[in-house]
Amino acid sequence: MNGEFDLIRTYFRSTAKPASGVLLGVGDDAALLAPTPGHTLVVATDTLVAGRHFPADTAARDIGHKLMAVNLSDMAAMGARPRWALLALTLPEADADWLAAFADGLFALARLHDVSLVGGDTTRGPLTLSLTLLGEVPAGGALRRDAARPGDWLGVTGTLGDAGLGLALALGDAALREQVGGQAAFLRERLDRPTPRVAQGRALAAHIGQVHACIDVSDGLAQDLGHVLSQSGVGAEIDVARLPLSPAVREHCVRTGDPSLPLCAGDDYELLFSFVPEAGDALREVLDFTVIGRVTAEPGLRLLDEQGKRIDRATPGHDHFR
Repeated sequence: MNGEFDLIRTYFRSTAKPASGVLLGVGDDAALLAPTPGHTLVVATDTLVAGRHFPADTAARDIGHKLMAVNLSDMAAMGARPRWALLALTLPEADADWLAAFADGLFALARLHDVSLVGGDTTRGPLTLSLTLLGEVPAGGALRRDAARPGDWLGVTGTLGDAGLGLALALGDAALREQVGGQAAFLRERLDRPTPRVAQGRALAAHIGQVHACIDVSDGLAQDLGHVLSQSGVGAEIDVARLPLSPAVREHCVRTGDPSLPLCAGDDYELLFSFVPEAGDALREVLDFTVIGRVTAEPGLRLLDEQGKRIDRATPGHDHFR
């Protein structure tokens, strides 16, 4: 490979389709894009750093997938349609096999969601991968964190804590690997190849007015819900026994006697949202979710056991500077 521009041409040339809204993509100083009239632009950025956001043995294809997935999850939380991406790569070296696999994982998920790569940058240095994703929503139609209301129910998609167990496996917890047995591959998949809930987010946005607040669970349910509560000026009660758990996580919580994993583990990328109870039946027609609690006027997050007694939470969620 003859350098940066050869690398870009080989692995990251424009993926724009004729109807993609890309007037000018990869190859110029900046991209020219045409958002749909009457829509608001939605922009999100995430960075993955080797050893901080993924274990050293993570496959390049999985890293590409995850980089796209975490940004798509932010779009999902806003109820947005993802459209365009900008990619910034800092690489220790231009390894052809690694780049081919990384690009394959990135573009496979991009194609699934009709996302076009329209630009970016490359440089040499410690492995650091950044993606900026642009999407759109009809004007006034974005889901937000600051809109939860007392009396709302709280729903969450999927299951919680799987990626947390997957991380423990990736870090070499031999005892855990023996305990989870045949579920190890599922847990590692949940860590390395999360499924962004884009369709679910757009389904929720179609019910805006009945669906009030939404956030993706990236840093742990309790911590991410805390962002919604503080920005909305409300509180919440969570019925811990109602949290949706995979068999592996449920068995882990029973075995350890510790319910904190599904509350505090990051990287699940499920959607947590508040909605008026009357909308529950209509929402169940368009997505699967579990009701886990309710929004209250009294500030603060209260975790309740099956008897309605308060549970103390000592374990924090994920923090990039801890």
